[in-house]
Amino acid sequence: MPDPRIVILGGGPAGLGGAFRLAGKGGARVILVERREAVGGNAGSFECGGQRVDYGSHRLHPACDSTILDDIRSMLGDDLVTRPRHGRIRLLGEWVHFPLRPLDLALRLDRRFAAGVLRDMLLRLPGRDGTDEDTFADVLRSRLGRTICEHFYFPYARKIWGLEPEELSAVQAHRRVAANSFGKLVRKVLGRLPGVPPVGFQHYYYPRSGYGGISEAYAREAVSRGAELLLGWEVAGLERPETPGGEWRVTARRDDETRTMEADHVWSTIPLTALARLVTPAAPPAVLEAADAMRFRSMILVYLTLDVDRFSEYDAHYFPGPEIAITRLSEPKNYADLAEPRGRTTLCAELPCSPADDWWRLDDRELGRRVGEQMERVGLPLPVEPASITTRRLGQAYPIYDLGYEPPFDTLDEWVDGLPGLITYGRQGLFAHDNTHHALYMGYRAADCFGPDGFDAERWARYREEFETHVVED
Repeated sequence: MPDPRIVILGGGPAGLGGAFRLAGKGGARVILVERREAVGGNAGSFECGGQRVDYGSHRLHPACDSTILDDIRSMLGDDLVTRPRHGRIRLLGEWVHFPLRPLDLALRLDRRFAAGVLRDMLLRLPGRDGTDEDTFADVLRSRLGRTICEHFYFPYARKIWGLEPEELSAVQAHRRVAANSFGKLVRKVLGRLPGVPPVGFQHYYYPRSGYGGISEAYAREAVSRGAELLLGWEVAGLERPETPGGEWRVTARRDDETRTMEADHVWSTIPLTALARLVTPAAPPAVLEAADAMRFRSMILVYLTLDVDRFSEYDAHYFPGPEIAITRLSEPKNYADLAEPRGRTTLCAELPCSPADDWWRLDDRELGRRVGEQMERVGLPLPVEPASITTRRLGQAYPIYDLGYEPPFDTLDEWVDGLPGLITYGRQGLFAHDNTHHALYMGYRAADCFGPDGFDAERWARYREEFETHVVED
């Protein structure tokens, strides 16, 4: 039997994790196709203002599977550092440390807000609330009460997803909000007290070379194991097998060059909606309509390079309120506690929006000016004029779980399941707002399903059920 040929679409953590784990296994020949010139996708890094910055705020969460974490440590060595979380949230005009600290809450939390939360907790005693949980708003209002929802989660949701909380599916609350009950929230806060067992994690892992160093390490190791990486190549077509057991034909283009690859298996981590439009013969009209019905939230990342050694002591500032459009401001230099470059730091402002919004049409200079104005509005004025302003636009930053998204997703998922030799996984491939460690886990599990007898579809189906239990770690 000839060596199996697998083409992986997408060079983010999901695709790279699969390539690393699969390369050389059972004689498998692996080719990974990535349209960017660098690996990592939205979990990558690039040079800006004389330092490495990420596509927004990223950390490797300690909840990462132990096997994966051991692999990352082995690949990165001393470049992977352990750092305490040190951010803050602006809530009703006051700054509160994040992760939450009991003493900080006692000293800084708005008294009216605290009284409202206490009242909501008492009203939420067992047997006192029978609210149906059909929407994001229903879930959080019934479990956390009106005060936290109206002053934190709901305005944040409007900014991140561009919809009213009542227009979002309950699934968005279950998979995106880890502390979605008073019990979980209280346990997390009390876990910071001396002598109380901690709940969750107060630290994270981060490469000194930037978050993209994780993906770059996986790429190097995958190549060393025999995988081929085609960077800067865009998938232009996927011709499905004419008969069961036949081969796929994957067409990729780079500038004026075209390459066609035959594959026994195609593993896709590109957006599920894009996959549906690439396959030939064309997907049925119902599948293409389903792809049109599913939506992603876009984001503009605005990088302000300042000629100061450090802007603040915090790794990230969070802005749930409606007073400004940005949701988070991070300082990459603080994530690994870097001393270099001396006398210079770069800030990254995250601005969720739609390509139809006015924000999307602004040039870099105007975006930088407006971000500076918004920072001043919340008491964070820039100490100097930016030495440079750089932007990145992410077309598919977050999946939007609006009401009724499930039928279109199920239609696409069932169609993919019926394509021989093709699976889709990862954040984009499963329309999942997951962390990097979840994406890597999916890639590892996909490779585990591959053996001497081919791909174990039943085992993969069980893993798919497990993936649905993932909850985003903030």
